[in-house]
Amino acid sequence: MTTAIQTRPPRQYFGANLAGTVLPEPGLPQDRHARIAARRTFVDLKQQFMAAIESLDGMRGDWLRHQVRQSHEPVDLWMLRGAVFAALESQEDDSRRSRNNLTRVLDSAFPDNGTLRAWGTRL
Repeated sequence: MTTAIQTRPPRQYFGANLAGTVLPEPGLPQDRHARIAARRTFVDLKQQFMAAIESLDGMRGDWLRHQVRQSHEPVDLWMLRGAVFAALESQEDDSRRSRNNLTRVLDSAFPDNGTLRAWGTRL
């Protein structure tokens, strides 16, 4: 009596045709380095925003801190910049340094006067 052994692929196996659409490609080393650099820029930008608004009191400060914490992309922070600068204008001289630092980081993250482009696009 012979028993037929059924061989099935593992459950996570997608097959060659479907794997390309389901799994992300690892990319070239320079692509990975570019993604890491973009992430570091975003983290630096988010930390600078948090440092700038940490001294804000009241509901406005709480709202801005919540919005900055919830940001996931640099564009989210770019959209908040006006509200942050407006809130910082009501502060003392210490806010001038925060505004200058925030402007410097925004200029480095968004070159060309804030023209938004998709990450990884080249001119």
